Amino acid sequence: MYKNILVPTDGSETAELAIKEAVSLAKALNSKIIGIHVIDVTSYVGVVGGIEPIIWETVQGLLEDEGRKALNIIEKSAKREDIESEVFIKEGIPSEEIINISKEKKVDLIVMGTAGRTGLDRFLLGSVAEKVIRTSSCPVMIVHK
Repeated sequence: MYKNILVPTDGSETAELAIKEAVSLAKALNSKIIGIHVIDVTSYVGVVGGIEPIIWETVQGLLEDEGRKALNIIEKSAKREDIESEVFIKEGIPSEEIINISKEKKVDLIVMGTAGRTGLDRFLLGSVAEKVIRTSSCPVMIVHK
């Protein structure tokens, strides 16, 4: 049923809960886990052009290190359960990159955490999870904290 399970991670506690859920499902269903960490470039629009390239490369390197640490949790969890895994770091708009990789890798299910944003903030901005739910062509399982 679910042969390829995608787990986006930002390294948060909620993302780790989603990883646990995805690994549990993958083990039960003999599925592959695909992890993705997206460096959200929208957070740096306007900043990048205003800083020295060497400084941006340093910041970018730190963000990639953070992503690798988050993805390492997926790899270790999958290995511990003898589950095949593959991980990616992408730069872009998180919801778009999650959808892109889900199509590219023919994902059957996306398992992701949500911070449970409420109020005006959610109304104005929308969360990554909400955008993924609206645009995904496969089922999306949301894990709450």
